[in-house]
Amino acid sequence: MPVKPTKAMVLAAGFGLRMRPLTDTMPKPMVPVAGQPLLDHVLDKLGRAGVTEAVVNVHYLPDQIINHVASRQHPRVTISDERDQVLGTGGGVVKALPLLGDAPFFHVNSDTLWIDGVRSNLTRLAENFDPDRMDILLLMAPTATSIGYGGRGDYGMLPDGALRKRKEKEVVPFVYAGAAIMSPSIFEGAPKGEFSLTRMFDRANEQERLFGLRLDGVWMHVGTPDAVHAAEEAFLESVA
Repeated sequence: MPVKPTKAMVLAAGFGLRMRPLTDTMPKPMVPVAGQPLLDHVLDKLGRAGVTEAVVNVHYLPDQIINHVASRQHPRVTISDERDQVLGTGGGVVKALPLLGDAPFFHVNSDTLWIDGVRSNLTRLAENFDPDRMDILLLMAPTATSIGYGGRGDYGMLPDGALRKRKEKEVVPFVYAGAAIMSPSIFEGAPKGEFSLTRMFDRANEQERLFGLRLDGVWMHVGTPDAVHAAEEAFLESVA
């Protein structure tokens, strides 16, 4: 049976250093693209996918995010306050686990941006997540058709969706698109304090419980101010 996550973790605590000077005065999730902040693009997609509660962590310029989401109802937002510590992408999730519950949850980077194809990619993730076979299901974007991405990729993907991590000098066809479904159980015994979420990806990969789903649509890597313009052009084309 497919899972239907009603909760989501949204990572919004980063410093956004590569997005300077835009992030000198605002946190990266608040940078506007195509008329609304990056964070709202993500929260809107989660709401349409049936999420009723999103846990958003904050650290850098936190009050801007807290004030912005205070009145949101679909989904309603719970803040995981990290202003007194730097926890990294993995430590941030561990701190928020008591708010996320025992069921599989969506995990989304607040600065990820994509245009859905025929159907919602988050809905497709939920339909394809099999807790008997997988602990983490990543949304994977083809590097060849992504906008603003120039790297070597993150994973190769087998026909059944199983992921294989890129070796050091290898080039692989898929990059993690910043959205996933995770089982809380993968965090059992996770480190305390600051650590990267990729450690959990590697753990699931070693246990052959890390899978991917090819994104249907167009993914945009909005890492720099120049990339914002490219993303806006893609959005305008998609609604033309």
